[in-house]
Amino acid sequence: MIQSNLFIVMSIIAVISSQSVRGKDCVCELQNSESAFPESKLVRVEITAVECLRNISSEKRTEVDRLVLGLQHRLKQLNENVAMLEKEDNGNLYGAVSLRIIQLELAELQDLLDKLSRTNTNNQQLSTEIADQLQDMKNTMEELESFDSTMVILKQRENERIKRDLKLCEKELNATTPPPTPFMGNCGLGQMVNVSGPKIYSLTVYGTSYSFGAWGRDANPAPGDENKYWLVVLSSSNAYGHYVRQYNSMSTILLGIGPTDIHISSSNPTTNTIQGPNMVMYENSLYYNCYNTLNVCKFNMTTRSVTNVALPSDAGFNSKFPFAHLGTTYAYTDMDFAADESGVYVIYATTSNFGNVVIGKVETSTPPVLNQTWSTTLHKKTVTNTFMVCGVLYATRYLDKDTEEIFYSFDTKTNTERYDWRIHIRKMQANIKFLNYDSRDHLLYVYSDAYVLTYDIMFQ
Repeated sequence: MIQSNLFIVMSIIAVISSQSVRGKDCVCELQNSESAFPESKLVRVEITAVECLRNISSEKRTEVDRLVLGLQHRLKQLNENVAMLEKEDNGNLYGAVSLRIIQLELAELQDLLDKLSRTNTNNQQLSTEIADQLQDMKNTMEELESFDSTMVILKQRENERIKRDLKLCEKELNATTPPPTPFMGNCGLGQMVNVSGPKIYSLTVYGTSYSFGAWGRDANPAPGDENKYWLVVLSSSNAYGHYVRQYNSMSTILLGIGPTDIHISSSNPTTNTIQGPNMVMYENSLYYNCYNTLNVCKFNMTTRSVTNVALPSDAGFNSKFPFAHLGTTYAYTDMDFAADESGVYVIYATTSNFGNVVIGKVETSTPPVLNQTWSTTLHKKTVTNTFMVCGVLYATRYLDKDTEEIFYSFDTKTNTERYDWRIHIRKMQANIKFLNYDSRDHLLYVYSDAYVLTYDIMFQ
């Protein structure tokens, strides 16, 4: 086999050698099917560009400025001379000389005005000519671009666009302003600088059946209940819920294993029914808005009893001051409940505060008591959700289906407001129906169109 292959190779070499000896060279004819590049058009564009630069030189651009400054100087001098003439005219030789000087200055002013008029006319004509030249250059370059078969120019433009987008991203990151710091410093957390995630993203055992709901952990649990999680779905009209489902761990709530259901009422809606998706669990009690009332309700998970306290008579309820954005309104979100390191808050709006947000501190006694309140200038219908961290209220708004933005804060310690936040939350679903902060693990718990999520709050 090896000898056979060697024989074939030697035969090929012999044929090539014999053809070379005979002087018969192999010639290939190369033909280019593409049109010839019109180099003359490119040269003409370069010449036109040079002429444009010469026509709009800095000297010509500043000619009008020099004439205007000259006019201003002459007018000032003329006013001074006229004032002097009026003050010191004695009707004799002095007045005649001063008047003659003024006449000469008026003649010079007229000369400057004529020059300015001619210059403006020339500049207008030049602008028209340059505009035509620029349009011709643009058309020629678009024609020449058709010869770019490898799309080099197109890729360069794409690279420039990507560079611009990166610069905008860097600018937005650098523009992120820190929140108020004094109260946060007392919590030992530092400044909030970002929200990352989601860390957890999952459907509940209910699937996509219920798009409104809430979930999380007890912000101040009893010993032994530190790992429990709770879940409430608004199973009637996306507005009402009548029981709380508890799980023993994060894994069991995600898998839907071994829940314990604790009923507040027998059906929806009726007295003490949960109304709206905003609620919070604190010291084994659920705080929420009771059905069709102004009441802050407290449901004790152990005794299965409900106590309540009423908000001011002009507070909104039944979707008078709900969370909203331009695309939609979140029904029955007049009251939002939040818990942080210091306790429970209710966030609502009143007509006396022109529909703006009011923050109320809820004392967790039985029955609960509405204690200190803070009035803000934040209109509630411009907000999609709120949460509290170390006594500071933060508000979010809807940017688009992919992004929610923390844009506002109110420090209850210093009574200072800020609207210049730019911290974004990356959404997996379009609408965030529930959002709350857990002071134990520093996570945001979110219920978004039937999905449960958590996000990390990053502190400086």
